[in-house]
Amino acid sequence: MKLNSFYPVIGTPEIAAARDFYTTWLGFEITFEADWYVSLRRKGDVEYELALLDFTHPTVPAAYRKPVQGLLLNFEVDDVDAEWERLVVRGGIEAQLAIRSEEFGQRHFIIADPGGVLIDVITEIPPTGEFAAQYTAEKAGATDGSVREQSLPIDPHRSISAGL
Repeated sequence: MKLNSFYPVIGTPEIAAARDFYTTWLGFEITFEADWYVSLRRKGDVEYELALLDFTHPTVPAAYRKPVQGLLLNFEVDDVDAEWERLVVRGGIEAQLAIRSEEFGQRHFIIADPGGVLIDVITEIPPTGEFAAQYTAEKAGATDGSVREQSLPIDPHRSISAGL
């Protein structure tokens, strides 16, 4: 299969509120909008796309017309502490998980969009202890199988890394 595009489409009961959330707080722009579907794009060195769909729309098979649950979107940024300040402290968005550092190599916090999709805002940090050995040499940026003693590189093809 040759892919021309790949992006998540989130089934939500809150189209307008979700649209406003992603455009106001996460830097997306509207590229198409109907009352049942909104296509969003975030421009930058790498572009990211996301779509919002009224989960009751007839294009969704009847057995699957439910809002998305259990979805966690990762947004990797250069400075998670600055994003915590902007989104939670000054922006008033309720934290679902307070900012913290994890031994497996992340400093992060979690918020939720209006439909309940979790947004994990992350800055990669060096893993500690047993977790350091679990990273591949490619991921860690080392050629000898060891993990570098500095922040791990962020892959821009899998997450937003230029900040929100």
